Amino acid sequence: MKLYTRPTAIALGMFDGVHLGHQAVLETVEKLYRSQGRIPGVFTFRPEHSTKYKSTAGYIYSSDVKTDLLKKFGMQFLYLESFDKVRHMDGKTFAKKILQEKFYARDVCCGKNFHFGENAACNVQDLEQFGKWFGFRVHVIETIQQNGQIVSSTEIRKLLLNGKIEEANSLLGEPYQIIQKVEYGVQLGRTIGFPTINQKFSEGQLVPKFGVYASEAELADGRKFPALTNIGLKPTVEYTGLPLAETHLKNFSENLYGKFVRIRLFRFIREEKKFSSVEELQKQMTKDLQS
Repeated sequence: MKLYTRPTAIALGMFDGVHLGHQAVLETVEKLYRSQGRIPGVFTFRPEHSTKYKSTAGYIYSSDVKTDLLKKFGMQFLYLESFDKVRHMDGKTFAKKILQEKFYARDVCCGKNFHFGENAACNVQDLEQFGKWFGFRVHVIETIQQNGQIVSSTEIRKLLLNGKIEEANSLLGEPYQIIQKVEYGVQLGRTIGFPTINQKFSEGQLVPKFGVYASEAELADGRKFPALTNIGLKPTVEYTGLPLAETHLKNFSENLYGKFVRIRLFRFIREEKKFSSVEELQKQMTKDLQS
């Protein structure tokens, strides 16, 4: 079924992290909108439970965060498909049924390492050939480098796993962020003068190196607060759930349970540690806030 009656320009890719390389693809699509009047949009995949990430450390951003970031680049439509629904579709069928027939694509933009079709058997050269058959031009974006490093989701995963948050942020183009609903915890923090909000990472999602980070919390109304975030498994108390981000907002005392809060990580302070007493934890948090 055709979704559009006007020609579109489509960005293709996983867009895991929406890093500087992905942004170059999106900016090309936006330029085609301004110069050719193409409807700009993105065809990508939902990372949750996708088999594609089983061979990696996990996906960087959830669908919600990815969607939030993609919207900033002026895309008029975002199509997030389940990867497993199209993973057995051959490249020619994808080009014809999805790009030509469904989206009326006349311009398709992707990175030079883009692969598609069953078992990722097709590359950008194949896409260009299909474009000749099905009436769309292919715009291939060269690999981007930042501070001498190739920008890639693989490299960003390595940096996040090693706690090199500032380097990861440089490749992402903005601070790494968490957007999750605030959940109830054991409420230990408020008893020692450091109330925190708890946000769980999703199953299958990459979790940055366990430890304490200098951060910022942004509420739904746009207010921002300097913060301190501990990522890990709360070793000082009994906890057996998924890894979580536990954040203390400085000079803040409102109830945020059940609300979505955006956390941005800026700097790694120290590794996560199990303390022998609550008093020891309280002293360390005081030091962390001064770091």
